[in-house]
Amino acid sequence: MQLLNSDYYANMGLKEIHAKVQAGERLSFEDGQHLFECPEPLAVGSLAHLARTRLHGDKAFYVVNQHINYTNVCVNGCAFCAYQREDGADGGFVLSVDDVIARIDDAGLAPREIHIVGGCHPRLRLAFFEDVLRAVKARLPQTVIKAFTAVEIAHFAALEGCSPREVLARLQAAGLDMLPGGGAEIFASPVRERICPRKATAAQWLAVHEQAHELGIRTNSTMLFGHIESRDDRLDHLVRLRESQDRSPGYTCFIPLPFLTENSKLKVKNPLTGLETLRTIAVARLMLDNIPHIKAYWVMLGIKEAQAALKFGADDFDGTVVEEKIGHEAGATSQQGLSRAELRAMLRGCGCTPVERDGRFNEI
Repeated sequence: MQLLNSDYYANMGLKEIHAKVQAGERLSFEDGQHLFECPEPLAVGSLAHLARTRLHGDKAFYVVNQHINYTNVCVNGCAFCAYQREDGADGGFVLSVDDVIARIDDAGLAPREIHIVGGCHPRLRLAFFEDVLRAVKARLPQTVIKAFTAVEIAHFAALEGCSPREVLARLQAAGLDMLPGGGAEIFASPVRERICPRKATAAQWLAVHEQAHELGIRTNSTMLFGHIESRDDRLDHLVRLRESQDRSPGYTCFIPLPFLTENSKLKVKNPLTGLETLRTIAVARLMLDNIPHIKAYWVMLGIKEAQAALKFGADDFDGTVVEEKIGHEAGATSQQGLSRAELRAMLRGCGCTPVERDGRFNEI
């Protein structure tokens, strides 16, 4: 994306923000409001691209990874979720340890990252997940295991009658390397109470991540947007993440997740436009000055919009994935997986230099 001159930003009402971005200064909540109100999303995208290229140049990262969703049985029943099934309901499933290993073997990859998440099952105890981690680590000892959202960690702790920190320590001993960022949804309490009232609160989500950081477990972060939240709710979410990173450095990546309406019980009057999605990604890059990477998660964005996001502040394209259920049951129409060659060609087609990474964002 072409970087524009100072007069252009001044005409768009972004003169002071442009100066802050050029100087590498932190933006305020009010700055974020101005970015959302700017009549020209390309101006916002250009500022985000400036911040992105300062951090990463023209590099676009990807990883050879595999997603495994171990169950869709969940006690939370979130209003937006098309993946969840009640315990004992038709269509519910649980993968055994052997099933998980079979999925890995059948994929025929040498993944640098295994991503394991699922529903909050009412009867699966922590020992089962320790067995899963040990089995995966035995099969793939050099692979980063990124598993279990903060919501799952809080659920495991409630089932076991112990603290989330104890759960994290046990899982770390069994082979856990990182936490994914799921379950954050939107932090604003009035919205959260409407869309996921049974899920761990924002304070609990943040606490689990900060406890993970204290144990040396790095984590990702997310935001689900485009449902019933406001733009100010999005900014509140971003500022809380930024403050958490200030308190407890350990967030590696932020993943903005556009809400998919197709199969959700949660109905939205004004679904996201492509430009609003890209604007939100750009604002995230500009507000999250202390989180190094912004992911264009092609599974939820679709490949074309994910490519565009690389010019609106994002620098990571996720990876091969292989099979993903949660986003696709919500209505994602993207492919289930991509090859390394396809990823590299897509990134080159955006004018980026493809860089393979591992699960911790170390360049290969």
